[in-house]
Amino acid sequence: MEKTRARGGRASSTIIVRPAPGKKTRALVQVGSLTIPAAIGRSGRSILKREGDGATPIAAMKLLYGFTRGDQVQLPQTGLPMRRIRKDMLWCDQSGDANYNRLVKAPFKPSHEDMRRGDGLYDICLVLDWNIGSRRRNRGSAIFFHLIRPGYEPTAGCVAISLRDMRRILPLLRKGTTVRVV
Repeated sequence: MEKTRARGGRASSTIIVRPAPGKKTRALVQVGSLTIPAAIGRSGRSILKREGDGATPIAAMKLLYGFTRGDQVQLPQTGLPMRRIRKDMLWCDQSGDANYNRLVKAPFKPSHEDMRRGDGLYDICLVLDWNIGSRRRNRGSAIFFHLIRPGYEPTAGCVAISLRDMRRILPLLRKGTTVRVV
């Protein structure tokens, strides 16, 4: 597995997401020597992740690739494959659909998320391998590492950090970097 370079030249292939003291919807993300505040699911963390439960899965998940709104943000260099979000990009979250937990193209009738969100959360959006490589119905979809809402509001099950912090860690990331939620 490729290693990421942390500050001070130390190699790191894992990002650790730990609960922050006092609030089940807050976390601390450790990338090498950097510690970053984050928001996680409105239901906290769970080892029994289910579609719609609002929990962030307790798991080790590989970073697969990312999306960006190139018209909104400029990316630093990164070893992670990044795709520019188009207007027709959606993510299927309809558990019974054959495209469940996959990128789909509009028009698309089953339940989905718009990758080109108006609120900026997906201006930089990294795809975690949760229920993608081996998909199962109702196990959860669209588990991303993305940008934060103001005030570090909880997510629907993702990990979210500030734009400033995302820009700081992107140069350290590669396809296959593990994000371990503990």
